[in-house]
Amino acid sequence: MIDTRREDRISAMLDREDIRALRQHYSALLDGNQADRIGEVFTDDAEVIVTVGSMKGLDEIKTSLRGAYQMFDSRKAGHFPFVHAIANHEITLTGRDTATGSCYLLDFVTDRPGTQHPFLLLGRYVDSYVRVNGAWRISRSELDVLWPNDDAAEA
Repeated sequence: MIDTRREDRISAMLDREDIRALRQHYSALLDGNQADRIGEVFTDDAEVIVTVGSMKGLDEIKTSLRGAYQMFDSRKAGHFPFVHAIANHEITLTGRDTATGSCYLLDFVTDRPGTQHPFLLLGRYVDSYVRVNGAWRISRSELDVLWPNDDAAEA
């Protein structure tokens, strides 16, 4: 007798792990100046909302990331002067091929003197995921910046 509940739980665990790996892969591509490979992470019509605005579709996401590399790569190192660390990833499977999730972003600055604060920002990604041709992709991602928060300084 096959325990279908156990099989379903194993399948769900594997899906959540694939989604976690997807978000980590995004960070590696971002930090490694590999905007041309961002289709490995996002759907063709993905929407990404970050501190500098909104991007819709792979072409716009790639163009924006390339521009960001040029703007932020002050030492001409060929990558962002940041390390995008992901933590506390929560994933809810909402259907066979859909999910939502969130995770914390700890954005470390790597080109500051050691005596300065190492954080650029602390944030929370809120994502929607979809399985496309058997592989999970991010269809929508919004970054909520938790720190620094100008409102907190006024309190």
